[in-house]
Amino acid sequence: MSRILAIDTATEACSAALLIEGNVKESFVVAPREHNERILPMVDELLSSAGLGIKQLDAIAFGQGPGAFTGVRVAAGIVQGLAYAADIPVIGISNLAALAHYAFRVYQHEKVFTAIDARMDEIYFAAYTVNTEGKLALVIPESVISPENATGYEDMSGWVGVGSGWSYSPRIPFKPEVIYKDILPHAQDIALLGELAWKCGEAVPPEQAIPVYLRDNVAKKKQER
Repeated sequence: MSRILAIDTATEACSAALLIEGNVKESFVVAPREHNERILPMVDELLSSAGLGIKQLDAIAFGQGPGAFTGVRVAAGIVQGLAYAADIPVIGISNLAALAHYAFRVYQHEKVFTAIDARMDEIYFAAYTVNTEGKLALVIPESVISPENATGYEDMSGWVGVGSGWSYSPRIPFKPEVIYKDILPHAQDIALLGELAWKCGEAVPPEQAIPVYLRDNVAKKKQER
């Protein structure tokens, strides 16, 4: 069975999780601007409590974004360093996908619109369906858009909205049946999705722990505004 460490620092939340033989233990805290100070102690505590060293892991998964630029870089940098030192592969997991998996894991929802507040009057947006095994299918590609440009379906039955981007719900031109706007990504979901990816042979070398920003040039955006 797989042993997967997962970390996430892409939003206000900071979390780490350790998956061993299908069981997951997670450390989670909402601590804006404290990710650098908190994430490695979380990792150390999880590994120590399990009696494991980094080299005994099969892979390290991380929230690759989209999210806060600094937070996404923190996760990618830490994962690269740990994985290089231990000579193990890495697995990047979308933070939007992690939200969709949370909705399935906690509430059993199988049709999920995910949205993260991207600041600058925009949201990171995508939609997923989830099968009974927790495998995700991306049905609306990830993008960074204004809330007014988010697209839904004519038949919205069974669809829910998850993530901080749904704080813009009055401006989004469609309404899911349920909205969970206070949910942040969790490393537990990144670990579970990472295990699925690892079993499918999708782990990559540490140098490929690359952040996904969706928005390419913040400075340009600010200048345009």
